[in-house]
Parts: sequence; structure tokens; C-alpha cells
Amino acid sequence: MSSVKLTSASGLLSLLTEEENSLKDYALKSLLRVVDDHWAEVAGSLSVVESLYEDEEFPQREHAALLASKVFYHLLELNDSLTYALGAGELFDVSDNSEYVQTLVAKCIDQYVELRVKEVDGKEDLPPIDTRLTSIVERMFERCFRDGQYRQAIGIALETRRLDKLKEAILMCEDINEVLSYTLKASLKLITSREFRFKVLLELVKLYESASAVPDYMSVCTCLMFLDDHSTVAKILDQLISDEDEDKALLAYQIGFDLFENEIPQFLLKAGTPSTEEATPEGEAAEGAESMETEEAAPPATAPAPAEGSADALEPTGRLAPTYQTRWQKLQTILSGDATISLHLQFLSSHNKADLLILKGMKNAIETRNSVCHSATILANATMHAGTTCDTFLRENLDWLSRATNWAKFSATAGLGVIHRGHLSQGRSLMEPYLPRGNSPSVSPYSEGGALYALGLIHVDQGEGIRQFLLESLRNTSNDVIQHGACLGLGLASLGTADTTVYEDIKGVLYSESAVAGEAAGIGMGLLLAGTGSEKTEEMLQYAHDTQHEKIIQGLSMGCALTVYGREEEADTLIETLARDADPILRYGGMYATALAYRGTGNNNAIRRLLHFAVSDVSDDVRRAAVLSLGFVLYQTPEQCPRVVALLAESYNPHMRYGAAMAVGIACSGTGLKEAIALLEPLVTDAVDYVRQGALIAMAMVLIQQPETRASGFRKQLDKIIADKHEEVMAKKGAIMAAGLLDAGGRNVTVGLRSRSASHRMAAVLGLAVFTQYWYWYPLAYFISLPLRPSALIGLNSDLKMPKFSATSTCRPSLFAYAPPLSSATTTQVSKAPTAVLSTTAKARAKAKRDADKKGESKPSTPATDADSTMETDEPSARVASPEDAPEPTSEQLENPARVVPTQEKYVRFQEGIGVRYVPLKRNPPSGIIIMKDTRPELPVELVEVEPTQGVAQPAAAPTPAIEEEEPAPPEPFEYAMA
Repeated sequence: MSSVKLTSASGLLSLLTEEENSLKDYALKSLLRVVDDHWAEVAGSLSVVESLYEDEEFPQREHAALLASKVFYHLLELNDSLTYALGAGELFDVSDNSEYVQTLVAKCIDQYVELRVKEVDGKEDLPPIDTRLTSIVERMFERCFRDGQYRQAIGIALETRRLDKLKEAILMCEDINEVLSYTLKASLKLITSREFRFKVLLELVKLYESASAVPDYMSVCTCLMFLDDHSTVAKILDQLISDEDEDKALLAYQIGFDLFENEIPQFLLKAGTPSTEEATPEGEAAEGAESMETEEAAPPATAPAPAEGSADALEPTGRLAPTYQTRWQKLQTILSGDATISLHLQFLSSHNKADLLILKGMKNAIETRNSVCHSATILANATMHAGTTCDTFLRENLDWLSRATNWAKFSATAGLGVIHRGHLSQGRSLMEPYLPRGNSPSVSPYSEGGALYALGLIHVDQGEGIRQFLLESLRNTSNDVIQHGACLGLGLASLGTADTTVYEDIKGVLYSESAVAGEAAGIGMGLLLAGTGSEKTEEMLQYAHDTQHEKIIQGLSMGCALTVYGREEEADTLIETLARDADPILRYGGMYATALAYRGTGNNNAIRRLLHFAVSDVSDDVRRAAVLSLGFVLYQTPEQCPRVVALLAESYNPHMRYGAAMAVGIACSGTGLKEAIALLEPLVTDAVDYVRQGALIAMAMVLIQQPETRASGFRKQLDKIIADKHEEVMAKKGAIMAAGLLDAGGRNVTVGLRSRSASHRMAAVLGLAVFTQYWYWYPLAYFISLPLRPSALIGLNSDLKMPKFSATSTCRPSLFAYAPPLSSATTTQVSKAPTAVLSTTAKARAKAKRDADKKGESKPSTPATDADSTMETDEPSARVASPEDAPEPTSEQLENPARVVPTQEKYVRFQEGIGVRYVPLKRNPPSGIIIMKDTRPELPVELVEVEPTQGVAQPAAAPTPAIEEEEPAPPEPFEYAMA
């Protein structure tokens, strides 16, 4: 017989007032079974239930606590509900899957996380955490372990800062290496505290070393790189190349390529010299990791005794001595970047698919006297051919190029540095015709300054060979234009080195009180000190307060922001100083300091600070910078950025809308996120021209290297804007820049702020930050070349040569194919405007048609006029359709080296099975430079034929030196008197 459903809880509630404890106990247990249906009635007697819990002599007070907790939960009073749930002790079963338990457990963990963060950071004097709260979290860990949900336990351990539970969860897993890899990615992506992240990485290093007999050296070196433990990395590399096993040497080469991709030049310099450093005990290495501060490189005092496994130790008796030396030379080539840069240069040059007809269409569409669009077209050409060494368009249009004068000539010459980026061996000889000639008088200071700037762009991060020449050029001139180019070039060539000599020379230019040279000096000093958190920022700030030149203040504020790159909490003092300054230019720098210090961390405090200034500052420049900076903070989790800036993109203030567009472009670059595109589409047609400019550039950043089915519509939109003679110049400039960015690097590069190992690329982030300063000074737009990263799969053998092999892309070839080229027949009509048709002509045609209808005759054939033929041409360009005679295959073979765009990586598979000769040392991701193991070394090796790079035999094309047009002199100082 089924039980009768209770219709009212009043009878049970009346038992709570009885004297007998057994009756109260019965009433509480019965109410717990029906509280979900009758919580409203129980809420009326809630004071009675609470009094039973507060009565310490009542034996069943835990039941009363659980009942009160459920009632408060239904009343949506979660804090009170959690308080009573803690009082219920073991009766609160965390293994229950009910909504009530899941909600309170999440609330409990959140509260525990908040208290643990404050306790671990030690910023506040807090009482000990409630043991009852800790008990629930402990039971949650036990439930995860019991159910085998180890990844969930790892996530809770990372959030609650429980290293003991993290280690326990990892060790309980069957596949420890897989879980360690997951933990490494989670710690880099989710942990916002730099200090705790370093502790986790140090623990992971210990677990990697103890997990198996042969540690995962790739992951270990990745952790050590984030810990800045270069000495341990050096010992690991030295140990690998000293081993008799050839596979260990190949592993060392792969680690070297992966480390170089992360763009930490000073770390690589130290890691590449183990034979000049004394062996570091493991304890000291651990202490160095825990210090969590980047130390400056110190020269070795005396030659130490040769370490075990070093070249000197093996020379007398070791049979591996010649082999070691050969391996060590190869490793040095990798760590110095020579191998990577040379391979990328060859790839971009041989796979260049930039369409010159697009550039010709731009050139024909812009007005002859429009210097803004002229300079933008030169920038688009440089971006399209970035790193390809192809300057064909410039050589074919020298007369058109010669129209660039003054600063336009400076920028055009600097563009050659973007085209020839990475051409280290012949960079100076290519720019020789335009470089300053010692102490001889300057013939064309704008070309000479631009050439020095170009040398910096060619030798970014690799300036050892050119730094002395740039210093001499800076010392031998007093021309502020040449000084401007030299300061920018020195900053790029000496990026992050903190070289004292370079700093003093640039500071001398700063103190010359030249507004033109001083702005570049401020940025150059920031690039030189990037990521060091140097105390020299106090000196820079002091001078910013003393000078009267806004351009110098602008450069110094940006320079201060560059110095705190990646310093996170250590940069808070400088950020607060800049953000609270009375000068809006320095507050502007404070926004960028926040962006760069917390780049890619998603730190809540940084986001909160930026949003505060975005809606409260009185300066539009500061508000725009605050919104834009959100993109730098959130690029690690790009899907969050459109949600954060969605409301700001609808602001009445056009500066806010521009900042929102650029933030989305930065955070979502190369992702093709639908949410990002949906946010940018209305901004592309905004009423304000510079908002449209920013939205077009941002859209190009989002759609770069996306399938042509998604980007073709945007290409047509750009063509239409460029061809429209009535479009505002600012929007047209944005369209030209976007067209160049969409096809950057010969359509073989993407905007990559992170490496394939999820590390932050310093040069890329800094370059993109300086690029956004084109708002004030357009030559800085050439910094856009720094975040560009080749999308290539390059396989190498043990000799660092490219053998012939193939990988399989398991998708249709057209999905990730290059965009089809323009038709040469249609590009000649890009700038044609439709011919007007007179109203009388239209009336005559209508009358003739009516007469023909009355007679029942067909429409009379009238010879087409120019107006007819012209009006039919609405589209500025058309794409060539590919033939579709045969069905398209479902896969394709990618021959080494191959273009593999980021969205294509998940479809790429390496060949497997018996008989496969070349096997990759790492399979994920299937892109970048990968060392291949030769399983059949006895067979002859067939190598890929390397095509010579272009532009080697002759100097680069640039505006021909001509008589400089003198800029008007500045007005004499005067005092403005109010009437």
C-alpha cells in the first residue's frame, strides 16, 4: 500500500516545541524528507529550528542545522545556508548530486579559495580558516579521488592553492605524464598569481623527474624556462648531447628550437653556455627558481674547471669528443636563432603567394596627392611581403614611390626592414645605399633615419652584429630625424638586453630636448629595458615631469610601460604611480603598463582597474587606451574578450568603440571567433571614420589565415572601401592597412602572441603594443611585423637539413588553400566611377520601350553606350573561380616544408607504420620546426632543394634620394594674452 503524500507540515512543526527530545528528533528527520515541498511553511518556524541548533545540549542539533540550511537555500540566502550546512557536519553529504549540495559545495569552495588566497599571499592579517569549511573541501577531494575524477581534483587544488593535494592527485593517476602535461597547461592558463605559479612549476619539475626513469625533458625544460632556471636547462642540454644515443641529441635539438620560439633571448644566451659556468648544486637551482626574479647576465670571472660531460672534459680521453663538438655547434646554431631565422626566411621566400594585382589596384584607386593613402599602401606592401625579401612592387613603381617625401620617405625606407626581416647576413648590404656615411654630411636624412630604423626591424632580437654600427651612427649625427631612426633601431636590435652603453647613448639623445628624437628615445629606452622592471623608470618619469614636450612625454610613458612587461604584481607600484598622475599622457602609459605587466594572465584586478579608468577618466585618450589594453590582458582566453567589451563597443564615445574594436582584434587575432566577428561587423560601418579604421584593422587580425569561405566577403568589402572616392581618408587608410595585414608574409604568417608551447612571445606582444601608437605617429605602424609568425611545418634531420617526406591533411584541400589570385582583366577598372545617365536619355528609352510593346515587337536593339557598359561594373574586383570538373579529394599530402595554418593543425597527421622512414620527435602540435628521426639511416638521404632568397644580389628598392623638401620651421615662442 502506497504512503499518503503529506499535504501540510504544520503537525511536524508543532512537535518541535515539545519537551521530549525524541519527538523533536522525529520531527526534524521527517521535515528533512519533505522540506523541498514545504519549505515555505517551515520558514515560518525557522526561529524555532535555529534555537534548536543553538542549544548545545540538544543531541540532534546537526539535524536542525541541516534543516535550517535547506530552508535558507530555498530562500536564496546562500551565505546563511552555507553557515548552517557547515554546522551540519557529516550530515551534509558532498557526494549527493542534488542541486542543493552542488550549489553549496561550489559556494564553499569559492569562499575557501578566497580565504586561502589571502592566507597564502599574506597581504592581510586574517584569523585561521574555519575547520568546518576545510573539512568540506577535504571531503570533496576524497570524493574526487574515490570517483577517479583526478583532473577535477587538480583544478580544485590549483584554485585552493593546495600543493599537497595537487601532488596527491597527480601521483594517483595511472598515466602520470599525461596528467602532468594537463597540469602544466592549466597552471599557465588559470593561475593568476605569479608566485604560486612558480611554486607549482617547481613541484612539476620534481614530479617529472621522479615519474619515470627517463623524464620528459621537453616539459621539464619548459617549466625551467618559466622559472628562469637557465643553469639547469644548460646542464640538461649538455647531458643530452653528451650521450652516446643519437636520439638524445635529436631531443636536445628539438628542445632548443622550442626554447627559441618563446623569444627569451637572455635566457637562451645563458642556457647556451654551460661549459663556462660552474656546476650548480640541485639545492641552489631550486633556490634560484624560488627567488622568482630575473637576474641580469654576469660575465664569468675565471675559467672554471671543466664540468663532467663538457667538451673540455671529454677531449683527452672521451671517444665522443669530436661528436660532442659537432652536436654542440649545431645546438649553438639553434639557440642563437640562426637556424630558425634562416629556415623561416627560406620558407617565406619560396612560398610567397602575395598578389601584386591587389597592390596595383590600391595604387590606381588612391588619389595621386593623397599622402596618407600613399603611405598606407607602402605599409600594406611591406606587410604583404614581410620576411619574403620580395620588393618587386617597389622596383616596378619607383616613380610612384618617389612621391614620398620627408617622413613618408622615412617610413617607406623603414618598410624595407619589414620586407627583409631576418635577412641577417646581408641586411646591412641591402640597406647600404641609404645608410649614413660616417661623418660626411647627410644627403637625405629621412632616408638615412628610415634605413637605421629598417636595420632594427631586420635584426629584432638578433642585434649583436649591427648594434655597434647603430651606436656609431647615433653618435656621429646631430640630425634629429637620423637620431629618431637610430633610437628605434637600437631599441629593436637590443630588445630586453638592458645594455648600459646603449642606454646611456639613448639617454643623451633624450636630454637634447628634441621633440622628434626624444619621442623615439623614450620608446627605445623602453624596448632596451623591456621585461627587466628596471629602477631606471624613476629617472625616465622624473624627466617626463620636467620636460615641456608632449611627444617626449608620450615616448617616455610608453617606454615605462614596456619595462614592466610580464612583471605582474611587481609592477603595481609603477602602475599606480602612472595611473594616478595628473598628466593624462602618463595615465595613458599607466594603462599600457597594466596591459603589458599582466599580458595574457586574465588577472581580475588588472581587468577591474582597466574597466574603472575606461568609464571614469576625463581624458578620451586614457579611456581608449584602457579599453584597448583589455585585449592584451585577455588574449590567453580570447573567447572572454568579446563578452567583456560588448557594452563598451556600444558606447556613445567613439574612442571607446575604437578601443573595443582593437581589444577584440588583439585578443582574438588569428582565431576567427564568431563572437569577435559579430561584435566587429557593426563597427565596420560606424558613423565615425577612425572607429571604422580600427574595426577594419581588427577584423583583418581576426580573419588572418582563416578559410577563404569566411574571409572572401571581407576582402570584397575592403576592395569597395578602397575604390570609393567618397570614403573618408581615415577609413580608407584602415582598409588599406587591413588588406595588407590579411595577406601578410605572402599569406604564410599569422598574428601569434603566444608560442606553440603556450609561452608569451615578448617581441610579439611589445611589437603589437607599439604598433597601436600609429594613432599618434604613423611610422610606428611598421612594428606590426614583430607579432607575425610563420605558419609552417618544417621537418629537419640530424644534420638540420630538410629531408623529403610528407604529412597528411585529413580535410579538403580547398578548405585551407591560398586565396585565389585576382583577375588581371578586372583590376584596371578599380578606380572607375559609374558614368551618369541624363534624365532625358532615360525618358527616351522608356518611350521607345512603350512603343515597342504596343506594336507587339521585341525590344529594339540599341548599341551599348559608354554609360551602359560602365554602369554594369559595380564590383571593384572579381576572384578567379577554380575549376570544379573533378570531385575534390577529402585529403592531401603536405610536402616538407608545408604551410599549416593554426586552424588546420588538428587535421594534420604524420605517417605511421612499418616502412615509414622519418618519425617526428613530437606530434603535437604538428607545426613549427620539428626534428625527425631517421629510422633507416643506411639509405641515401634525399633533401629538399632550397631556393635562393630574393633581393640578395642588389640593394633593396627605396625612394631615390632627391632634394629634401624642407619642413616649415616651428613658430617663435610667444605669450598668449587674454583680451
